[in-house]
Amino acid sequence: MPKKKISPLKAEEKIAAYCAYQERCKSEIKTKLEEYGYPEEKVDLLLQRLALEGFLNENRFASAFVRGKFSIKKWGKVRIRQELKLREIPEIYIKSALNEINEEEYWETLIYLTERKWRLTKETNPLKKKAKVQRFLMFRGFEQDLIKEAMDQVNEETS
Repeated sequence: MPKKKISPLKAEEKIAAYCAYQERCKSEIKTKLEEYGYPEEKVDLLLQRLALEGFLNENRFASAFVRGKFSIKKWGKVRIRQELKLREIPEIYIKSALNEINEEEYWETLIYLTERKWRLTKETNPLKKKAKVQRFLMFRGFEQDLIKEAMDQVNEETS
């Protein structure tokens, strides 16, 4: 349902500015065009033009998304992958972008989050505390085998 019906020409100008401001993916642009009441039959043509003009590049979007979510929000690869899939990013771009994450930095981030959550969790029962920390790390999107290793390492250090 269009929120603010504007002329197709004005919509195209606004979309170009929207894409120039930060990296966008096709699904975000389609949603925005829908809000503007942009003719559905012209959407694919506009998306092609935006790609040709360099405003739209899903590979670049995936890389920027991964960098931001990992370094700022401290998300793990599982969560980042899910979010990119929700945005209909092709798997090849997702894999490529996730491979840009430095494995050592990834591990250090997981250890940092594990130690921090362990310290901040007030639970006195060690099993419940461990479960809470694991749930937190899974929600953040880290792989279960890595969570187990990180939990073991943090438990060794705190014992």
